[in-house]
Amino acid sequence: MLGLKLPTDPRWVNIVEKNIEEILTDHAFCEQKATSTAISLIVSFPEYTELVQEMTALVKEEMSHFKLVHDIIIARGWILGRDRKDDYVNQLIKFFPKGGSRTTQLVHRLLYAALIEARSCERFRLLSEELQDKELAVFYKNLMVSEANHYTMFLGFARKYGVRKEVDEKWNDLLEYEAEIMKNLGTNETVHG
Repeated sequence: MLGLKLPTDPRWVNIVEKNIEEILTDHAFCEQKATSTAISLIVSFPEYTELVQEMTALVKEEMSHFKLVHDIIIARGWILGRDRKDDYVNQLIKFFPKGGSRTTQLVHRLLYAALIEARSCERFRLLSEELQDKELAVFYKNLMVSEANHYTMFLGFARKYGVRKEVDEKWNDLLEYEAEIMKNLGTNETVHG
């Protein structure tokens, strides 16, 4: 369903389980960055009323997810660590050339967001199925559904605002590129790394 070309190696969950505190901190910041992305889309493309409406709802949802993760961190006696660089996203956003029309820029940003959400969904599914920590397994199962909805929403908007055939070609090319990135990731206790 997600269309990812390279699935995450299930052994990634073993890495995560060795440092739950680290994955939770990384996850919290992923939720904060998703909130920032939605706000940025509102600021950059205010003329797209339907997008603005959906991004407004997404801001609320992503911040509620941040709070859920932060509450788990606090309940376990930890504190939110510092944000760290996301190698996955930094490599991913190099795919499309800078510039182009406003519509092209919007489509590219929507495709990046869709893919990040798709990978998050896939990772959350793995965590929900493989984590020994049953509380977290249930938590990630619940979030997995939200991530899938976000993925389809962003991809749907890209197809709506761009030329469908071109968008689908770009999407497929981006998926291929992302698979190459993933070959060198999956060795850290981070959501995408």
